Amino acid sequence: MPSPRPHPSRAQRLLVYALLLILAVVGLWVPLYNRTTPSVLGIPFFYWFQILLIVVAALITGLAYRVGL
Repeated sequence: MPSPRPHPSRAQRLLVYALLLILAVVGLWVPLYNRTTPSVLGIPFFYWFQILLIVVAALITGLAYRVGL
């Protein structure tokens, strides 16, 4: 039987919540990334930025899981 995880500190919870909030705001703020330049390997900024957001969201969600939220 695995031992129970310790509860995250208030500072850890606030940090993860802040990161999740920032990620949500950036993802919903379309004028920020509604453009075609700069392109990476011929992929317009609009598309590769969204793919980057997916990767960052997965990392932050994994962090939230590891912290124990």
